Amino acid sequence: MCAAPLDMYCGSAFWNASYLEREDPDLPVCLEQTVLVWIPLGFLWLCAPWNLMSLCKRSQVNTKRRTKLYLCKQLVVFLLFLTAIGGLIVTLVEDFGPNNSGEKNSAVFYTNPVLFAVTWILLLLCQEGVRRKEKVVDSASLFLFWLLLVLCDIFPFQTLLREALRLGEVRDVPRFSLFYISFGLEVIALILSALADISPEIKELVKKNPEAGAAFLSRITFNWINSMVVKGYKKPLVQEDMWELNEVDSTSYISQRFNHHMQLELGKARIRFQKELKDKLIKNRAKSMETPSESNGLGKGVNQDVLMMEEKGKKEDENKQKKKKKEDTNYPNSWLVTTIYKTFKWLLIESAFFKLLQDLLAFASPQLLKLMISFTQDKSSYAWEGYLYAVLLLVVALLQSLFLQQYFQRCFVLGMKVRTALMAAVYKKALVMSNDNRKESTVGETVNLMSADAQRFNDVTNFIHLLWSCPLQIIVSIVFLWLELGPSTLAGLLVMVLMVPINGFLANKARNLQIENMKFKDKRMKIMNEMLNGIKILKLFAWEPSFQTQVEDIRGDELKVMRKFAYLTSVSTFIFTCAPALVSLATFAVFVGVSSNNILTAEKAFTSISLFNILRFPLAMLPMLIASIVQTMVSKKRLEKFLGGDDLDSDIVRHDPSFNSAIRISDGSFAWEKDSEPLLKNVSLDIKPGRLVAVVGAVGSGKSSLMSALLGEMHSTKGFINIQGSLAFVPQQAWIQNATLRDNILFGSPYEEQRFEDVLEACALGPDLKLLSAGDLTEIGEKGINLSGGQKQRVSLARAAYSQADILLLDDPLSAVDSHVGKHLFDKVIGPKGILQNKTRVLVTHGISFLPYVDEVVVLINGQVSEVGSYQSLRASKGAFSEFLDIYAKEQSNQTQSKEDGYQNIADLEIIPERDDAQADSPLEDAVSITLKRENSIRRSQRGNNSSFRLRKNSILKPSEDVGETKKGQRLIEKETMETGQVKFSVYLQYLRAMGWGYTFWIFFIYFIQNVAFIGQNLWLSDWTNDATYYDNKTYPSQKRDTRVGVFGALGLAQGILVFLGTLLLANASVNASRILHSRLLNNILRVPMLFFDTTPIGRVVNRFAKDIFTVDEAIPQSFRSWILCLLGVLGTLFVICLATPFFTIIIIPLAVIYFFVQRFYVATSRQLRRLDSVSRSPIYSHFGETVSGLSVIRAYKHQERFLKHNEVTIDENLKSVYPWIVSNRWLAIRLEFLGNLVVFFAALFAVISRRNLDSGLVGLSISYALNVTQTLNWLVRMTSELETNIVAVERVSEYSELENEAPWVTQHRPSEKWPEAGRLQFVDYKVRYRPELDLVLKGISCDIGSTEKIGIVGRTGAGKSSLTNCLFRIIEAADGHILIDDVDISKIGLHDLRNRLTIIPQDPVLFSGTLRMNLDPFDKFSDEDLWRVLELSHLKDYVAGLKEGLQHEVAEGGENLSVGQRQLLCLARALLRKSQILILDEATAAVDLETDDLIQNTIRKEFSQCTVLTIAHRLHSIMDSSRVMVLDAGQIVEFDSPSNLMQKRGHFYSMAKDAGITAESLTFL
Repeated sequence: MCAAPLDMYCGSAFWNASYLEREDPDLPVCLEQTVLVWIPLGFLWLCAPWNLMSLCKRSQVNTKRRTKLYLCKQLVVFLLFLTAIGGLIVTLVEDFGPNNSGEKNSAVFYTNPVLFAVTWILLLLCQEGVRRKEKVVDSASLFLFWLLLVLCDIFPFQTLLREALRLGEVRDVPRFSLFYISFGLEVIALILSALADISPEIKELVKKNPEAGAAFLSRITFNWINSMVVKGYKKPLVQEDMWELNEVDSTSYISQRFNHHMQLELGKARIRFQKELKDKLIKNRAKSMETPSESNGLGKGVNQDVLMMEEKGKKEDENKQKKKKKEDTNYPNSWLVTTIYKTFKWLLIESAFFKLLQDLLAFASPQLLKLMISFTQDKSSYAWEGYLYAVLLLVVALLQSLFLQQYFQRCFVLGMKVRTALMAAVYKKALVMSNDNRKESTVGETVNLMSADAQRFNDVTNFIHLLWSCPLQIIVSIVFLWLELGPSTLAGLLVMVLMVPINGFLANKARNLQIENMKFKDKRMKIMNEMLNGIKILKLFAWEPSFQTQVEDIRGDELKVMRKFAYLTSVSTFIFTCAPALVSLATFAVFVGVSSNNILTAEKAFTSISLFNILRFPLAMLPMLIASIVQTMVSKKRLEKFLGGDDLDSDIVRHDPSFNSAIRISDGSFAWEKDSEPLLKNVSLDIKPGRLVAVVGAVGSGKSSLMSALLGEMHSTKGFINIQGSLAFVPQQAWIQNATLRDNILFGSPYEEQRFEDVLEACALGPDLKLLSAGDLTEIGEKGINLSGGQKQRVSLARAAYSQADILLLDDPLSAVDSHVGKHLFDKVIGPKGILQNKTRVLVTHGISFLPYVDEVVVLINGQVSEVGSYQSLRASKGAFSEFLDIYAKEQSNQTQSKEDGYQNIADLEIIPERDDAQADSPLEDAVSITLKRENSIRRSQRGNNSSFRLRKNSILKPSEDVGETKKGQRLIEKETMETGQVKFSVYLQYLRAMGWGYTFWIFFIYFIQNVAFIGQNLWLSDWTNDATYYDNKTYPSQKRDTRVGVFGALGLAQGILVFLGTLLLANASVNASRILHSRLLNNILRVPMLFFDTTPIGRVVNRFAKDIFTVDEAIPQSFRSWILCLLGVLGTLFVICLATPFFTIIIIPLAVIYFFVQRFYVATSRQLRRLDSVSRSPIYSHFGETVSGLSVIRAYKHQERFLKHNEVTIDENLKSVYPWIVSNRWLAIRLEFLGNLVVFFAALFAVISRRNLDSGLVGLSISYALNVTQTLNWLVRMTSELETNIVAVERVSEYSELENEAPWVTQHRPSEKWPEAGRLQFVDYKVRYRPELDLVLKGISCDIGSTEKIGIVGRTGAGKSSLTNCLFRIIEAADGHILIDDVDISKIGLHDLRNRLTIIPQDPVLFSGTLRMNLDPFDKFSDEDLWRVLELSHLKDYVAGLKEGLQHEVAEGGENLSVGQRQLLCLARALLRKSQILILDEATAAVDLETDDLIQNTIRKEFSQCTVLTIAHRLHSIMDSSRVMVLDAGQIVEFDSPSNLMQKRGHFYSMAKDAGITAESLTFL
């Protein structure tokens, strides 16, 4: 062998087995001098090039200062170099000195010191190299080198010591002392190399991001996050506590790299795609060439029509196929995965490497276990073997933990990066998307791409390596099992394989149930959404009970499905629990049954059980992984389709400076889609710089489209547009960002105070700012929710005015504001004397009054320019323009509406778009899609469209002098409370109570018994294995064998059945809890006063019903069950180990304490990071939704870059809490695994110590249990924190179940059946306020209204008109005074008694999805005849009779499928059906066209002539014929008399009438 030359080289024996065959083993000196020296040095030489590279780079001038630590390190290495030289000198002196003995030293005494000396010089260079690297604080390779060196030197250390002790003297003093000096220096060097060398340059960086200054040890144990964990334990973390991200984890870095690869891959894919299309075309051509050539000349004449038919048939087929194909692929595909791979390949490769190491190490433990068991059986073996195995078990487990955590860390970070890259890419794409693409996906869907689909990719990449690692683990474990048990392994394997299809079948069933459940959920949420949006109507009509039963019915169905689903899960749990028992049963039964020579020994049994445990994981994971990959494929397709779509053509609009006009369109035709009919045909326009041009035309004549064409949003089919200068754009529907008012106006421009003030002044925003709590720094809610329509429009105009662009495109900005405000805006901003007088302005308008002042008028008819010229010349020409003027002039005089705009700083009005109240789910649509929709829809009344806003007065605010502090009550929307700290124990009790105490007890009891059975089974197994020693040479009795197998199987089955029972009970109990919690919530929300809904965004309430109830339904039972199982599992394990080795009890206490602390620290931090994650996630989506809805504005102003940057910042803010969360999980896992590893180590150690009186079965049992405990411990903490996170849902649900209610619906004082007969109304000194802390809204109103009087109520905005109706219905309760109806005090009776006897026709027609019949009569009180009668009276009979289903016609959500007019008529029908003695008519502002208005007025006059009618008027015309008019101002009655008397008085009413263009003369017409 090669030992002989080594013997020569050392001058002693290289290897001798006798060294190990004794109680105190040692290694031969020669081995210590050669192999143990070469290992560390070899490692260093391999790693050196990596560290020396930075010395070779000349470019970098070294600026980093030399730190003290660095100097110490170099000093130590220099001293070591001296010791090496010393060693060499000693040898030389011995050999060639004066007193040499003639016998030369062997070669090793020369080579080793030389080797070391060279190495130390190399090391000095390496350390300098490390110092020069940018942002590097230490070197992993150098640390590992020192570690290896110290470990290898421990052997000679003890050899030399033992020898000296044995001889009682030191033989070779110089070498002895040199070795110990160098050993000491090596230990010092090891300690120094473990410290981070932070140079002053990166000190600042480390403060912001400790990871940058973490040394190698800290990085592998995640120690650097300690400070955050401790902080999170002391007080709840907030966003400000988050650290800066590493450069490589930041959004801009990731998205830059991703985009670079995406451009390449997408380019390739596009080329492939074009090629495929070409091939198809060629194929199709070839086909079409073949067919006609068959028919001969004669046939041609005859068959022409047949051919036509064939062609037609073919076309239809083709169309069908096209549709199918369209579903398949009509976009470049299969490039996304390669892009992701190329962007992140190093991360992938690194994590794969760690996973591989971990997988291989996982199989070392069972083998060590086997050795350990044979060691306990063989009583003659040396004790040191046992200790060696125990230490090895610990080392293997530690390495396994470290590798596993590094792998997880990399995978999760990879997942996070993939999500980030996709989100950034989707956002970037949305900014440049063409309109064809825009039409294909709604805003909601695009937001979904960002949230759901990107998240899916994130989840899959976390576990992507299992694709190869699972099969690998399966193969390796089968190989090892075969070595243990031979062919009988196949039996166990067969059972496992059989489990897979069964599980698959169950999963499939479960998925179908899930889908069914989602349907019910969606249905329930749809109704809930509508109820909450129309809650006011429900209250006014007292319809809550009807809707409550509807929701309860759906909920019932949902719970039925849930129960089925829960039963299915319990079956699959049963199978999953039985699986390990069945597998081991099958294997062992076959093994002992095949031949009587096969005896089950402890080694075999427990090694194979550990191997089966390893097998369980991959077998369970593979199907799940494949399922989630399939789901991700769907996301992949959607993302590829979106990201691969066409961009907006940037060269539609030219910017050629040679033209002398500002805007020039020459003979252009423009269409919304590539291949569709052009909407604007042959348009030619020439606008000189500095002119004001008005664009007029009827609804749908293409005015807005012209604007879009100028912005370059439309496809040009011919002609071109040339624009000189920068653009600003004011869309028809103002687009407001969720930012401060100032930011909305500045829009990224620098703030100049004077210019800002001028713009505010001109846009009439001064008075409004006084009303807002913080002036121009007031935060504006999503979609501008706390501004009225007019205010939004003025802000939008101010933005354009401030931007100093050369050309302004104004799309009807004056329609949403009042006439006098409009006049002001025109004079001060847009008109010839406004602040924009020198700019080029294109103004789309309906306001005829402004036309005389413009330079030019462009008239559009059906997408063509019919006339252009000045106002005078067009008037004179008597063309289309003058017709247009005549129509509009008539209408306007009819409709001089005084809709004041919060202008006389009376009230801060909140105007909320009709349909969607502050819900993040439905972002406002942008100008383009609105225009697209309008293009297809029926011609609706234009003014109606812009102002179908619902007014909701919230609080009357005095202009606040002290802007600094917001008063209470001024905050309209209170911030949602984010729970912090620990969840109270009472919440758990609340959930258990909802489950039922009986259930709870039985569940715990059954699970406990199941655990007992599990331990019993394993104890039986260890007893069985002891038979092997007993029947060593005898034959094994077969009946004994049968007993063994039988009991073992029975115990396994019992476990399964018990788990099944427990899960069934838990399923029933949790369905119970879900039902109780939901009905309590629903019951309460319907009884909460209206005020609550005014101050709480609906989204927040919906969230309780959606997300929180979902958590209660699905997540809590799941995590509750896992938690119980984990807890019992851990307790069981500890019990078994203590049973085997009683010593172990000593260790449990300290371990438990450490465990408890780690867990508490972790849970506190992790929970808060989770919350921060979800809080910081929503701004990403809302910013995205906002961007998509304001695309045309952003593109017009050319602000894409700024928005991209903003998006990156928002995503980064989110990553700042996601990244620490990932790390905190690893921090926890590595600490728990370390504890678990200690458990293994001590179990093994005590087994070695007390091996004399232990049977091998128990040792095997306790160690194989301990090997499992690491995972279970990890799960237990995970489950605890998950349960804590989830139980918060119960807390949130119960928070809304305990809100205080309004007055009871029915009281003992019930009015008579016929009440109110006369319909007399009396207000007695009536005062009211909206909220306790606010001022009075009605300040002492007293009046008498006789039976059947018709009263008109008028007043400026915020005078308290609507408050009056709210008081009648007791939507708000009186602060003082009474209201009497027919001498009954309304505050004494139940709300429903009151609301059922009054009728109201509300301002905005709210309809619910459901049948028409349900919308009229939700309680089914009336017959069909009654319904048809009222439909006839409300002029809807013909329409409804014309519908297929008649009364059963389904109304869409919010009544979308009816026109606004029809909805208003339906509300009239509701009132007619109810027909009570008192009718309140809250007049619709402007949603109704004139015809409908007349219909409604006439019907009311006729049908309600015998009733008392109160009309709240916004248009004075409609109340000029009432018997008396009540004029309110600031909550008091200022005038109350007949209209004619009031006109003569010349007071408030007179001035209002004058504003509206009504004079005393015009009164006589009425």
